[in-house]
Amino acid sequence: MTAITPLHLEVLAGSEALDRKVRWVAVSELEDPTPFLEGGELVLTTGMRLNAEGALPYVSRLVARGVTGLGFAVGLGHEDVPPALVEAAADAGLPLVEVPRDTPFIAIGKAVSELLAAEQYEEISRAFAAQGRLTRAALQPEGMNAVIERLAREIDGWALLLDAAGAVRHAARAGRPSARARALEPELARLRAPGAPSSIAVSTPGDHVIVQPLGRRGFFAVGSVRPFTPIGHTIVNAAGSLLTLGLEQGREQRAADLRVRAAVLRLLLTGETAAAGEILAAIGGELPAEPLVVLACDTDEPAAQGLPYGGLTVVLARADEAEDAIAWAAGRGRVGASGSVGYAELAVGLDQAERALASAAPVARFPELAGQGLLSLLDPAAAAAFSAALLAPLREYGSRADLIESLRAYLACNGHWDAAAQRLGVHRHTLRYRMKRVSELLGRDLDDPAARAELWIALSAG
Repeated sequence: MTAITPLHLEVLAGSEALDRKVRWVAVSELEDPTPFLEGGELVLTTGMRLNAEGALPYVSRLVARGVTGLGFAVGLGHEDVPPALVEAAADAGLPLVEVPRDTPFIAIGKAVSELLAAEQYEEISRAFAAQGRLTRAALQPEGMNAVIERLAREIDGWALLLDAAGAVRHAARAGRPSARARALEPELARLRAPGAPSSIAVSTPGDHVIVQPLGRRGFFAVGSVRPFTPIGHTIVNAAGSLLTLGLEQGREQRAADLRVRAAVLRLLLTGETAAAGEILAAIGGELPAEPLVVLACDTDEPAAQGLPYGGLTVVLARADEAEDAIAWAAGRGRVGASGSVGYAELAVGLDQAERALASAAPVARFPELAGQGLLSLLDPAAAAAFSAALLAPLREYGSRADLIESLRAYLACNGHWDAAAQRLGVHRHTLRYRMKRVSELLGRDLDDPAARAELWIALSAG
């Protein structure tokens, strides 16, 4: 209201509330104009129907309606503003100004209209400037994280970037981000539901929050101690558009990057090491120096330098840095590591890493598995099935379970009759009879080294 002082208005009451926002100017000579008001108006009147007794009820009605101020014109119905009106306005804290006869109401209306237009232009300019700053942030290498940082400063509050599950991807000025994210779980659940709104606003004393989805791949939330103004909502919506675009572009870029990395691995496996290195360098990667260790990773978060391979991520690490890479992958899933190889033996290393991954809980190293015997390299379920199928004729041969134990002793003693018979506590002729029966039932020659190896594996896995 202080901005219209050039109109020679004199403040008679409520000077402490002159910073109230004027939404419009309303001229009325009604004893009760409030049915025609929305609140926030500067009411102008000549007081034609106003007397001393009606001053207090008149002011009370205006205050209850949320009127910003009252302008009283003198020189027409009243030579001076009635003292009762001044007193009632002062008691209610309602700004009351005296309008001189030479100042037409239309001049006040035009002045307020021009001020409102200037204020709206300023708000639009601020919104455009904020959008420009957010756009520049989106173009930075940090991308969406930079937008979140900028957004928190623009609204003078905090901001969170969340993934589809509601976990914090990035936070700016958020204090305890995880706690804030947990507090938003009811709103996130509503936004995931069919027919969900485009955004949700939640207000509590001292905390005003807006939550918006980013397609189906995440959410973002902002909060401030003050309610969001229209320009604040504009800034938040602009940030939401940039974040959604960033997610979509990031998804496409990641997909293209994965296709390139898959091609790099194919080139390496065909011996085109130089070409693979050139392609990897073009996307900011680098092949490690030999000797190297191949990691087969079954993780939810592939390493930045990983190479897609089926449903796995393959990581090539320098041999002296392999343990750091293994530790990183083990913190995010299962990993199998090969022995030390060169690029010429990459296919061997990859095979070793996959075999180790089959036994990983969550880490397995092929050299260690090799030291544990052949069975450690076999899939447990497959080995058990092989054992059951091969030895089934012996287990089904009446109740003669001694055939299996006799076979085990015979193989353990490398086919020496006397040693095996002594281990079993039977005569060697008895053992010979049993082994003849085993050979007949299995259809295998027990003097054949290959048959002996298969039977020993079956006995060990059974």
